[in-house]
Amino acid sequence: MNVNTALSGKQQLLPQSGVQQKTSSEPNYSTSYRHSPGYGTLSAGWRGRRSIGMKRVFIIEDDRDIVELVRYNLANEGFQVTAAHDGATGLATLKKTPPDILLLDLMLPKLSGLEICREIRRDETLNRLPILMLTARGEEADRVVGLEMGADDYVTKPFSPRELIARVKALLRRAELPTDIPHAVEIGKLTIDPASYRVCHSGKPVLLSTLEFRLLYYLASRPNRVFTRDQLLDAVWGTDRFVTPRSVDVYVRRLREKIECDPENPTHLKTVRGAGYLFETRAA
Repeated sequence: MNVNTALSGKQQLLPQSGVQQKTSSEPNYSTSYRHSPGYGTLSAGWRGRRSIGMKRVFIIEDDRDIVELVRYNLANEGFQVTAAHDGATGLATLKKTPPDILLLDLMLPKLSGLEICREIRRDETLNRLPILMLTARGEEADRVVGLEMGADDYVTKPFSPRELIARVKALLRRAELPTDIPHAVEIGKLTIDPASYRVCHSGKPVLLSTLEFRLLYYLASRPNRVFTRDQLLDAVWGTDRFVTPRSVDVYVRRLREKIECDPENPTHLKTVRGAGYLFETRAA
């Protein structure tokens, strides 16, 4: 498969520089993406092959050039990639056939990416699905809104294929269940079971994403200790993280809304101003 055939008729790869160019004069983020030589040809080991163990990536993105670029580079890394070009079709498809990770544009026809995030986090069968936002909006406020709606990470267009692949792999690693299952935590009305990644409050299940669970369990299993944002990022997101310390604030706020009776005056997840966060058990 030649990469020129994988992209639309308006888009080509320059054989020397590897820069995509479009003949159209209309602005398009696809013109900003670059390929390294390693992405020029689909690896022979993966060409025409689909393995049972391949991770499934689903893309919801209305820019078909970006879809084909992402599909090509992820396939070259051994991923099985499918796509939808509008929000309504994308949500229906992933509910029917859940992937291992979702790449989601925020600005979509028919149903926005933020609405899709919200629906996924409300669905018990999908709420742990890793979501990577693809956004053209570079402002921090826009990224924070996406994280608050349930996204796990984001990349801002234009992005390099290498950066996208690194983030996909990092999210998939964090979504894996640990091989050595630690002990369950019971504090007051809250039960946290790492064996099943399930949380219950007053006997009722609480739907959490994988990263929400990991953050909650890390704090709850180390009660009454203050952790800085950087310490939490290293422990929960890992050394291959791409998010900023502000992301911790977003996740703590999401957790408070799910496990605290009064999120504005939390019993457990407390802020220590100028220091970080702790999980308080003395009042349990």
